Amino acid sequence: MRRKELDEIIDLLKKAYPDGDKCSLRFDSAVQLLVSTILSAQCTDVRVNAVTPELFRKYPDANALAEADITDLENTIKSCGLYRTKAANIKKCARMIVDEFGGELPDTLDELTKLPGTGRKTANLVMGEWYGRSAYVIDTHVKRIWHLIGITDSTTPESIETDLRKLIPPDDPESDKALRLSHLLITHGRNVCIANRPDCASCVIKEHCGHYKKLLKSGAAK
Repeated sequence: MRRKELDEIIDLLKKAYPDGDKCSLRFDSAVQLLVSTILSAQCTDVRVNAVTPELFRKYPDANALAEADITDLENTIKSCGLYRTKAANIKKCARMIVDEFGGELPDTLDELTKLPGTGRKTANLVMGEWYGRSAYVIDTHVKRIWHLIGITDSTTPESIETDLRKLIPPDDPESDKALRLSHLLITHGRNVCIANRPDCASCVIKEHCGHYKKLLKSGAAK
């Protein structure tokens, strides 16, 4: 795929989802964004946003989270699912931020991914949303839709990120398009290109999609 076609895909998705290129999590600091993203694993952003006001009222920063009572922390985030694992990671993460970074979230990908419960997707989101750096967020929706479109044959988030960097390099004047594209694809994946049951008839980017072209060729497209 060439950059021109990728830009067309971004424009079509932006028209379909005017606010879909923005992060839907609510936060007031880098640490709060990190915690919200950890909570969002296998959980909806709507549920996370319902939980975090109380969570951040009790524990507004890394210092407070590091000292949090683990049982209270678990109970506060329980409705987000996987609450024991998430609570443990949040507390360990906060402790590391306090002990190794003076309570401030680091601003490099290498340092962020050393934090407990912080994978490359989460680190990229923080880098893009809070620090305004080039960011390549590859979650399950992005990975699935990229494969359906036929942009990449890569199978890991790291290799897909490498492919995206070739299309939108970090030094590109419009490098923020990579982050906005990820948000748009996530929105599209939740609303139309749903796992195992994509609604191709309603898809605004179907003319760019290899999966849809195969359906047309086989006569299976609606």
